[in-house]
Amino acid sequence: MFAVSSLHFNLARLCQGFFVASLHTSTVKMASEKCLAKGSAAPGPVPQDKIRIYNMRFCPFAQRTKLVLAAKGINHETVNIHLKEKPEWFLAKNPLGLVPTLETPAGEIIYESPITCDYLDEVYAGKKLLPSSPYGKAQQKMMLEHFSKVLPLFYKIPMGRRNGDDVSGLETELKEKFGKLNEDLVKKKSKFFGGDSITMIDYMMWPWFERLAAFGLEHCMDGTPELKKWTELMWEDPAVKACMHGTDTYRVYIEAYATGKPDYDYGL
Repeated sequence: MFAVSSLHFNLARLCQGFFVASLHTSTVKMASEKCLAKGSAAPGPVPQDKIRIYNMRFCPFAQRTKLVLAAKGINHETVNIHLKEKPEWFLAKNPLGLVPTLETPAGEIIYESPITCDYLDEVYAGKKLLPSSPYGKAQQKMMLEHFSKVLPLFYKIPMGRRNGDDVSGLETELKEKFGKLNEDLVKKKSKFFGGDSITMIDYMMWPWFERLAAFGLEHCMDGTPELKKWTELMWEDPAVKACMHGTDTYRVYIEAYATGKPDYDYGL
């Protein structure tokens, strides 16, 4: 289904076809949601009053940036990219060819999801998602680093099931990871991972929890009441609601991806 030999390679490749993010219609402008592929004409300059995100509607990493754009009410436009047939002009902007990528009116290019999110929080006014203290920022970055070690399990388990493998050990490992996240909330005595309101770390982790049902992994949260409460609260967040699709949509797309024919424009 897909390779898991290296974390960096695996996670980057998975942005080519596994997950869905939608649009915040009050702050995003798009001529068309359809993705642009090799041979397409490059979009014009970024308008002075906007920032542009190069996105893929099914990428959880890009959804991180979309969540921050929505949460801060940043006026932006979205250009969706066909990641199996990447436009030449996109590779000229970002040689890695990955999303999310931001472009400013000055032609400045920023990529990698945590970097784009930190950039948006620092540059744009409004609610600050990162803590104000250096230690608070460091805590969130350390937690994000720990969470990055959990991500392969979200992919290995469905892949193993499809291959007919015994994934009980992997499921046990994921349950243990979720248990530690639950303990973190208990120790902090807070609703969210950064306090009693949503902060950057919540948005950095959320896209994978949004897809638990589509992966058939909801049972891995059994015995984690505080983590379940966190997911319930996250579902009610306006930015989350603006950047999501239903579980059925995720499942249909995942099946298409598994056949080797991902439809980046599915549902349009």
